[in-house]
Order: sequence, then structure tokens, then C-alpha cells
Amino acid sequence: MPEYGAAGQGGSPAREVGEFLLRRREQIAQRWADATLFRTVFTVSREEAVEAGRAVVEALAQVAGADRSADPEAPGFLVVRDQLARIGSARTRTGVTPSQVSNDVDALRPPTVDLLVADMPDAAPEAVREATNVLTVLMGTLRLVVMETALSEGQALIDRQRLQLMEVATPVIKLWDGIVAVPLIGTLDSARSQIVMETLLEAVVDQQARFAILDITGVPTVDSLVAQHLMKTVAAARLMGAECVVSGIRPAIAQTIVHLGLDLGTVVTRASLADALGYALRKLGTDIVTEASHGAGER
Repeated sequence: MPEYGAAGQGGSPAREVGEFLLRRREQIAQRWADATLFRTVFTVSREEAVEAGRAVVEALAQVAGADRSADPEAPGFLVVRDQLARIGSARTRTGVTPSQVSNDVDALRPPTVDLLVADMPDAAPEAVREATNVLTVLMGTLRLVVMETALSEGQALIDRQRLQLMEVATPVIKLWDGIVAVPLIGTLDSARSQIVMETLLEAVVDQQARFAILDITGVPTVDSLVAQHLMKTVAAARLMGAECVVSGIRPAIAQTIVHLGLDLGTVVTRASLADALGYALRKLGTDIVTEASHGAGER
């Protein structure tokens, strides 16, 4: 049985906690494997949960041994961020609230403290109290690290979903051989305008389009940055060998463009998507014959 002393006797409490974690890492990992945080993630093999817990305990031992229990930037927490924080993120993605993840991490502390106290039967009460305090601080920092990483992963997930939604909301439609269109609906911001440009240019290349129609009938208004993005999109399409036609400019947008002093002299505009399609078809040498005019010609 190891000997424990009070602060300044036989070693610091932090170092003693580090040694305890290494010595009892197997028992701690076995207990953690049955905790909610591990049990709900490692549903196939309990051994995987034990292995993950063992890696975290060893990392915490490194932090305690360096006497940096309260420092979330301690090198030992890198393993925690890669291991236990990933588990917390997985719990968050399944719909568990950050508060519940925090409680799950905090639930790892009592069994660890119990093992520490049981490991110090002959130690002075002061030594037990100091070691317990160190372990409590260490587990509190662990919870902070897990929460920071889980929240960061949650925000990254939101950003990815937002980008996917913008991409879905920016479809490219092939209207005719050599003619593609992007019908825009809703508010345009700089981020979505950038996606519009990238999506349209990719379609021009993939479809070998000679005409690209940018229909903004469903866009209520634009600001100066978005208007400039649209102009850049037109210029970029021209560089790719396609003529860009802007259709459906609403009165409010027209006023904005005039107020900003943007020159649309080189941009082909049409009142509606149908007009823009008709313009492109005529440029391609395709005649548009209505049913009424076709019938009159037969008579």
C-alpha cells in the first residue's frame, strides 16, 4: 500500500493523484465503462468503452503529474479532446442537451473519488482532503474541456447544415441544351451569393452551357455586397464562355442598383424567366412557335 503524506510530505497531492490514476486506471476505466457517457456511445463492445476510459485516465494522470489540474490547455488534455470530447460530441448529435452532457461527465467523478479514498486507508485526513480536492479540480477541468469541444462540434455541425441548406436552396436547372438557370428564392447574403456563383459556374462547365440565366424573381431585395456579387457572377460566367442573363429584377432591386450606381449596361436583363429563356433560344437559332400561330399558318 502506498504511503500518502500531507502537502510537503512525501510529494505533492497533485503528483500523488497522478500516481493513483496510473495505478488504478484499469479499475477506473471499468467503472467508467458502465457510466451513461460511455455506455450510450459504445453500444457494440464494452471493451471499447474500457479502452477509451483507460486512455482518458492516463491523460488525466499526465495532467495531474504536471500539477496543471486547473489548466484546460495542459498538453495531457489533448488526448481528452480527441477521445472523451468526441464522445460528448456524439451525445450532442443524438439530441442530448449540453447540460446533460455536462452531467454525464460529472457522473464520472464520484466513482473515481471513491477509489481514491479507498486507496488511502492509512493516510492522514489532511492528505485525503488535499488529494480529493486535486481530483475534484481535475475532473471539473475535464468537464470544461468536454463542454468546450462538444459546443464547438455542435456549432460546426450547425455551420455544415446551414451550408447544405444553402446549396439545396440554390438548384441549377437545365432548361435546354446549352441553357442552364438558377432560380433564386428568399434573402440573399454574401455567403449564399458566393455559393450561387460557384454553383452556376460548375453547371456552365458540366453542361457546356452557352447561356446561364440568373432568375431573381423570388428575391425581395439585395444590398450593395450582394449586388456586387451578382455582377461578379455575370462577369465570371462570361469568362467561362457563357452569356449570363439576369431575369426577374423587382422594382425595389432596380432602385437599389440605380442608387448604388452600378452599371448594368453590359448585362442582358429580361423581365421574367420565360423572356430570358426565349432570348437564349433565339440566340441559339431556335424558333419559338406558339400553338395559335402554328394553327393560323396551317389554315
